[in-house]
Amino acid sequence: MKRITLGAAGVLLTLSQAGIFSQGALPPKLATDITAADVQTVIKAPTGGGDRQMKVVDMGKYNVSVGVLRRGKTTPGAPVGAINHEHVTEVYYVISGTGTLLTGGAVENAKPLPADGEIVKVAVGPSNQGTFKQAAQSRKVGPGDIIIIPPGVYHGFTDVDDHVEYVSVRPDPDHVLPSGYVHPLLKK
Repeated sequence: MKRITLGAAGVLLTLSQAGIFSQGALPPKLATDITAADVQTVIKAPTGGGDRQMKVVDMGKYNVSVGVLRRGKTTPGAPVGAINHEHVTEVYYVISGTGTLLTGGAVENAKPLPADGEIVKVAVGPSNQGTFKQAAQSRKVGPGDIIIIPPGVYHGFTDVDDHVEYVSVRPDPDHVLPSGYVHPLLKK
């Protein structure tokens, strides 16, 4: 009898835990807001580098994140850095500035970014960095332009006279980004 009671308690505990764990696979019941004021708060932050993740939301079967990025002036004729992300797609919406975005093609001296770095842990997951040898595509981008960069596609900016600032929406089907992340300046 004692064994049956312990077994029944174990089954009940397992079933109650299954309900808790399966909730992560359900989409959220409420929308997530990122206001214009939130974007400006993160853009104007004195630190945080060029890639500032604002929020990462667990959508059940996948995560989605939103960040704001800034690329500064480039040096004419200098090698163009290239980066790719192994699991995450990026959708860019340019909000200010202009530059030339290179995508695809041949990259040399590629190496993985450090797994313990902020860019990998919070912004884009496992990624590789190198230098463009020959891009497959080159296009001038400016305010209002939208670009979709699939996982594994190298990308980088050149011909930036002053800056390019853009919002990046990142679908994350493999849940490599930290669900529930909120930029420290946006925590209320």
